[in-house]
Amino acid sequence: MNRLESLKKYSKIVVDSGDMQSIQEYLPEDITTNPSLILKVITLPKYEYIINNSIAYSKKKGGTYHNQLINAVDKISVMLGQEILSIISGKISTEIDAHLSFNSDMCIEKSKKIISMYEEEGISRSKILIKLASTWECIKAAEELKKFNINCNLTLLFSFAQARACAEANVYLISPFVGRIYDWYKSKSLIQQEYSVDKDPGVCSVRKIYYYYKQYGYKTIIMGASFRNIHQILALSGCDYLTISPDLLKELKSSTGNVVRQLHCPKVMEQPIDLLSRSQFLWLHNEEPMAVEKLSEGIRQFGEDYRKLKQIIKAKM
Repeated sequence: MNRLESLKKYSKIVVDSGDMQSIQEYLPEDITTNPSLILKVITLPKYEYIINNSIAYSKKKGGTYHNQLINAVDKISVMLGQEILSIISGKISTEIDAHLSFNSDMCIEKSKKIISMYEEEGISRSKILIKLASTWECIKAAEELKKFNINCNLTLLFSFAQARACAEANVYLISPFVGRIYDWYKSKSLIQQEYSVDKDPGVCSVRKIYYYYKQYGYKTIIMGASFRNIHQILALSGCDYLTISPDLLKELKSSTGNVVRQLHCPKVMEQPIDLLSRSQFLWLHNEEPMAVEKLSEGIRQFGEDYRKLKQIIKAKM
């Protein structure tokens, strides 16, 4: 048995890609996308029809030039999601504009809009996870959106404060970024020369979140993300979900051997009584320099890729 099949016994495997070829090859149940992945896919000639159809949709909707531009960009994410959902049986995570990451009301408005665009195509909201950055504002937006049966994937999660706030808000799923945490520590020369995956700061972060959630019976799904090597993935076998890039999926599939489960559910205890306030959340998050830098950097990066996508649409319009 190859390691990918063995890993599936303990964790649900999600493909981190927007490319149809990779999705058809691995046929996962769920898919995650983000503005960077969408930008990468949409610039390929074979997907030009998605851009053209999105522009046609926005023009049919009418309104100001600005509204048409935004509608076209949003429609690209939905059309790509629609294509992917025709292949997979589960859910797709669709990310909204990162520029809204510090405004709860605008996150809620945009999320409802994306869901309505999917529903125009006959796709149930139960098939969609709205991806939001793990800021306080986005966590509160996700909490509110659950009232409308809209579930969210809280991404760019680097600190324990973010994880705790998400659990307390009862969000559907979180995506702690293993590889980006590792990158930060490596860039600061804080990784030991003799690397041990059990001491990998990204792996340790997810393990801490996992045991906290399971110990207190939180229902929020933990999906390890942003891996740099298969050792990080295998060290988290037993995590609820693992979203993996096509390159690392290929490496797992081509290697043989039984995977040993690393994460085990502890006995459930009573949940903590005190909930984090906004000020407590901000202070605890602020105490982790890595988390502050990587969250800010991630939001900027996704925001920049969203802007580049708008420029491509502008040129076509």
